[in-house]
Amino acid sequence: MNDLKILVVGAGATGGYFGGRLARAGRDVTFLVRPRRAKLLRDRGLRIVGLGEDSVLRPSLVETGSLDSTYDLVLLAVKATGLTSAIDDFAPAVGPGTLILPFLNGLAHLDALDARFGKDAVLGGVAKVQTTIDDDGAIRRLGPLQSLGYGARTEPAPARLSDVDAALTGAGFDAALDARITEAMWAKWVFIAAIGAVNSLMRGSIADVVAVPGGTGFAEAVVAEAAAVAEAAGYPVPAADLEATRKTVTDPGGGGSSLYRDLLGGHSVEGEQIFGDLTARARELGVSVPLLDLVTLQLRVHQHRIG
Repeated sequence: MNDLKILVVGAGATGGYFGGRLARAGRDVTFLVRPRRAKLLRDRGLRIVGLGEDSVLRPSLVETGSLDSTYDLVLLAVKATGLTSAIDDFAPAVGPGTLILPFLNGLAHLDALDARFGKDAVLGGVAKVQTTIDDDGAIRRLGPLQSLGYGARTEPAPARLSDVDAALTGAGFDAALDARITEAMWAKWVFIAAIGAVNSLMRGSIADVVAVPGGTGFAEAVVAEAAAVAEAAGYPVPAADLEATRKTVTDPGGGGSSLYRDLLGGHSVEGEQIFGDLTARARELGVSVPLLDLVTLQLRVHQHRIG
């Protein structure tokens, strides 16, 4: 069943990409955007470029503060730092049967969403995509990865979960219902924490780090710390995922994470959501994470400096 009314909150590198794919596939998609982004999208359209693609869509838009109806599915793809304001923005769209599917880093956002809307309404989600926003507002693909994983966090699963699955599949990207979505969210958390810490602590790309003596061992130690927290929490990273993370952070041609790009650009970063929460859980679980503690402190200093 593909007639769900879908509200995409966030038309950036993640929400804009997957929402655009859904709109192009004929789904009933509306983007909730702030006035500045709305003007850009109205003037130039939602443009997706890179890897041989240059497409322009004219999606349905509603500006924050102007929601006047509820939706069946809310896809939430904002920076974790903007979660509180985003919740207030899309709350009028949530009715008795609305499901919320967040694609944010870490796990802290689930507590906030559960508290506001109830755990039964909040699905688990993992988005994997290699995109960024160009200076002109276009969404640029940096690699072929494009997948969504999603699933219920409660038993029984919401009745309309099968409708969500039908709406998200066959839309031009990989999409899969995952019965172990919380485990998948932990695995992604370990991945983004590992690559973000390696980049940020060494102030270099993965290629730069592993090119010097001790670099590979350092990167592997970061992975081990993050994975130890997940295991202690009861969500050990599957062996295949853990090996993929190790390969990524020791790749001789590896680049930088989006967090690292934000750090270099002097922008706000998701330090508390990715690292602060992870290290707090490590302390509660009795797991020693000196490297993750160090990157947490470093990013807190960065946030203090930029105000």
